[in-house]
Amino acid sequence: MYQTYVFDLDGTLLNTLNDLADAVNASLAQFALPLVSVEQVRSFVGNGLVKLIERSIGSEEKNDLFYGVFNYFKGYYKEHNRDKTAPYAGIIEVLEELNKKGKTCAVVSNKVNDAVQQLIPYYFQGLIAVSVGENEAAGVRRKPHPDSLNKVLKDLGADKKTAVYIGDSEVDIETAANAGVDCISVAWGFKDENFLKEHGAKKIIKMPQELLAVE
Repeated sequence: MYQTYVFDLDGTLLNTLNDLADAVNASLAQFALPLVSVEQVRSFVGNGLVKLIERSIGSEEKNDLFYGVFNYFKGYYKEHNRDKTAPYAGIIEVLEELNKKGKTCAVVSNKVNDAVQQLIPYYFQGLIAVSVGENEAAGVRRKPHPDSLNKVLKDLGADKKTAVYIGDSEVDIETAANAGVDCISVAWGFKDENFLKEHGAKKIIKMPQELLAVE
């Protein structure tokens, strides 16, 4: 049924949680701010870098160190975004099989676009046709706005009726709905199955290999 498979990145294709947590805590420590746990960072991600830093220290209106932490994070993470990150088990094989079947695979993420463009060729060389990250400076609103997903589908010449968006969070469910495409939620990422159900997930898979049986 599906011809175009568009994936979220963090928590869907890549387990980036520990590198994100390390970068957050290195940034907080730089400014003598209280550190956060990995599980706290798990709950903070999904809405882009600004929201991640806001949730870690408080919004820019409340904390005059916001931009210092924000900028330190960007520099640190650029240098350390592959220290502990790895594809989830089975992901590479599924992407390879989808490509063999003539399917198109793409990525739409709220991760800073520079980081997306670093990580995709490193981990998924030749498997992802198009990848885009957060780039609101160019007028493309971050998820759950459908701008980036719509742009990728348009650039690929994809029919929304044969496209599916795959992600691990409520943001991804909302993004797919706003774009008018089907959504598959994954239970191996940053949000668990119960959370996904509570936030409107209609189709949940527990292992990447299940994607190959979806019609």
